[in-house]
Amino acid sequence: MWWFILLLIIVVVIGWLMIDFKLGRSHFIRTRTRRDYEKRNSDIELFSRGPELFDRMFKEMKEAKSSIHVLFYIVQDDHFALRFMDLLKVKAKEGVEVRLLMDQIGSHNVPKSKVRMLRDAGVEVAYCQKVRLPFLFFSSQQRNHRKITVIDGGIGYLGGYNVGKEYIDENDKPELSPWRDYHLRLEGEGVHDLQTEFCIDWFRAAKNELKNEVKYFPPAEKGSITHQIFPTEGVNIEDFFKKFIDEAQDEIIIGTPYFIPTPILMDALCHALERGVIVRVIIPNNADHMLVKEAAFPYFRTLLAKGAKVYQFMNGFYHAKVMIIDDHFCDLGTANFDKRSFFINLEINNLIFDKEFIHTLKKEMAKDMEASDMLSENDLANVSLLTRIKERVASSISILL
Repeated sequence: MWWFILLLIIVVVIGWLMIDFKLGRSHFIRTRTRRDYEKRNSDIELFSRGPELFDRMFKEMKEAKSSIHVLFYIVQDDHFALRFMDLLKVKAKEGVEVRLLMDQIGSHNVPKSKVRMLRDAGVEVAYCQKVRLPFLFFSSQQRNHRKITVIDGGIGYLGGYNVGKEYIDENDKPELSPWRDYHLRLEGEGVHDLQTEFCIDWFRAAKNELKNEVKYFPPAEKGSITHQIFPTEGVNIEDFFKKFIDEAQDEIIIGTPYFIPTPILMDALCHALERGVIVRVIIPNNADHMLVKEAAFPYFRTLLAKGAKVYQFMNGFYHAKVMIIDDHFCDLGTANFDKRSFFINLEINNLIFDKEFIHTLKKEMAKDMEASDMLSENDLANVSLLTRIKERVASSISILL
């Protein structure tokens, strides 16, 4: 009899989770506000290594005169995060307006004592995407995955790096180091859009309206690169990606740590291959989460059979979020090529329409491919029974991976 009661409890819990998630997402989609920014012109610099990125970012934070606005999905509790927080405290004591916004679950390692120290020094701290009623499960899954830094309203950063020692190649797991990722530095018109997105997320978390304050939006000069800031909240990415994939004539390059496409995007990639487009996908060989590697295998079997090339990055962990279409468009930001980024998380990407920048990015990604082993159809045809089981499990919960 006990097993029947246990089974009943399991069924009820699973049913509640499914209903909670469906209703929670539906409510969010109904109440969200879509934001479509115009194309801007900014000067954009690409970073592909954490140490160089943070050296530059921290230097410019030290030089800040009026405001520092920072949003990260993950802030760790380690020596590097402490260095980051000490810098924010120093600037706040100098009279600079400093605001730190962190995802509640992504940054759960930050001790309350360190948050108190930040606030005592004058740093305003808030947590976004808190777990709350009535949709406990959905709210626990919907994360603010954005990474935005805006300094004095005139310098902006966005991309894949968070704050922790693993992001400067000091991971406790040797197989996940060095950390390969991409991040952008902007100066020009696009920084205002990054500032607006930060202000919107800050208002949601702290109930403090900032986006109407002129001082956070100083005059911006046009830069040399045409681009478009692209924030998403559970919708939009799939349609945008399909549009660009359908327009590809020569080559599509996708870099992502998690490859779990939707049926619509899989069809688009297959059609691209059928019309002769070269499709390359770069993924990490070593996974940082359970099941994410196995979740990609069914999709790769289909793509490999149609001629796609899949590269398994061997030199550390590959965390880039990039898509390049021919030589006229690329997307780089925080969204992975997976269902969680498409349908649940809050993300922010940058669509770039500049051949010279794309050429620079392609050269960097060529290094990624050189540091990779090719995945073959034979590799996936001879996987173990355990791997097959993992694939089935991953498929059933793919939107949550």
